[in-house]
Amino acid sequence: MGILNKLFGKKKNEQEYISNWSFYFSDVNDKFSSIGTDLNLYNIAPITNQVNVGYLSIKMKFPRENGLSSNEESETLWNIEDKIIKNLDSSSIKFTFTGRLTSNGIRDIYFYIDNATLFEQIVQKSMGYFSTYEHIIEHKEDRNWSGYFDFLYPLPRQLQQIQNRNVLEQLEKGGDDLTKSREVFHWIYFYTEQDLNNYETYCLSKGYKVLVKTETDGTEEYSYVLEISRIDKVAYNEIDEYTLELWKKANDLNAQYDGWETSVET
Repeated sequence: MGILNKLFGKKKNEQEYISNWSFYFSDVNDKFSSIGTDLNLYNIAPITNQVNVGYLSIKMKFPRENGLSSNEESETLWNIEDKIIKNLDSSSIKFTFTGRLTSNGIRDIYFYIDNATLFEQIVQKSMGYFSTYEHIIEHKEDRNWSGYFDFLYPLPRQLQQIQNRNVLEQLEKGGDDLTKSREVFHWIYFYTEQDLNNYETYCLSKGYKVLVKTETDGTEEYSYVLEISRIDKVAYNEIDEYTLELWKKANDLNAQYDGWETSVET
């Protein structure tokens, strides 16, 4: 991954910003695609004065058959990204590195910027170090950051998959090989008791146990909470299968699926 040293370019904001980069797979223009973005920008965007989105499209030389980047070329692509950020960081421009798209043999890199002309000059100069790569540099006005919110930021279903992957990575760090079945706990929040009861009926039909069914303490947005569990495997494909079912059912009832946890099994 490339670096993100300063959110606001050369002049650093008084409060230190902590990024949260993640990636997910998607279909873009009917092409299998990988999107990487800083999820934490969702809480602060749009940023004042950075009203233009600038982007660089690079034609990869050795893409995989599925259109994504290959191992032999990935280091060069990271070096391009790092060179651009370093040069932007040492200039007077205010910028935010927001994400990248890899699809159909193309790597697109996105920034929100305050000076489009200077941005294009800096990126063009940076690409001089990688002169054998065909590329296009463009920008457009995007005051509401719709490119970030509507394109780079994952949809709710994709965000749940990202959260699943984050939990599995923590389990693996604890020594879990993910192959053992174990009790997996889930939490769901509801506005109405009727929705809670409907969800409970659904869960019981799927073999879940109801551990907690109660009203919240009044500080929550939702009025009721349900905790359920079931013996399941938690490998990457398997966890998505049943958590996305629980997420969808909660969404259908205007409820919130609030995630899962389990013990580390070594």
